[in-house]
Amino acid sequence: MNNALEALKSEYKPYRYTKKKGVTIIESTSGSYVIKEKENDKIKEAFNYLKSRNFDYFPNLKKNNRNDVNIFEYIDEVKMPKEQKALDMIEVVALLHNKTTYYKEITEDKYKEIYENLKNNLEYATNYYDNLYNILIEEIMPSPSHYLLLRNIYKIYAAIMYATDELDDWYDKAKNDLKNRVAFIHNNLETDHFIKNTKGYLISWEKAKIDTPILDLITFYQKEYMNLEFEPIFNKYFTHYPLTDQEKQLLFIVLSIPPTIKLEGEELKVTKKIRQDLDYIFKTEKLIIHFTSADK
Repeated sequence: MNNALEALKSEYKPYRYTKKKGVTIIESTSGSYVIKEKENDKIKEAFNYLKSRNFDYFPNLKKNNRNDVNIFEYIDEVKMPKEQKALDMIEVVALLHNKTTYYKEITEDKYKEIYENLKNNLEYATNYYDNLYNILIEEIMPSPSHYLLLRNIYKIYAAIMYATDELDDWYDKAKNDLKNRVAFIHNNLETDHFIKNTKGYLISWEKAKIDTPILDLITFYQKEYMNLEFEPIFNKYFTHYPLTDQEKQLLFIVLSIPPTIKLEGEELKVTKKIRQDLDYIFKTEKLIIHFTSADK
């Protein structure tokens, strides 16, 4: 990055540099730009494809001859509450999925692969928590972290049971549907990767790819469940890009798989982490009930 900045000095003649979250912002008489190390060569190709689909909610990529960095236009961000920013972002994401959706032929083997991978994750979780429970239940004076987990382990088992039952039901229905809906997904969603000015801009496209749209929702939820209420966010997304019953079912199956709670480390930190993981389970259950009960 330092070599790139030195080389770019003669072209842009910057008078100020600012480092921020892995990028360098340069300010010059010709404008402001974001310099970011190039992870791959896919961004230009992705942006060209998105423009062909009439989707341009991303910063312009400037032409440059360097192989080590990308140069983007700098977008001033309008400050707003995080909740409003999330709602604005999910509307842009729904538009992205709408503009790039198509149906892809899929074999039963692919559904079987998804089923078996999730089934293995659930079996691992069951065995992990069975072994953990058998150890903790023998303790005469459990520590605060162990007691917190023991008091709430029933919720973990309930989440595993829900996901297991739903997964079997999903596979029975999905395996006969040989057309799968895919779209261009951002694959790195969080509110820090969205800038709002006169319109919204998604940034950090390095992980973008063609896949099922629910992956964007899974990534966003798992990164920010502690910071946001997702019922209104998912409501807005479903309004602009309605999921099929099978897509929604698979989304909630993946979200409901509980995290693996570790007990190693300093007691206070372990207790806080258990509380955070339990919050994930409780919030996810509430989210799923909200949408599954509304569908009945």
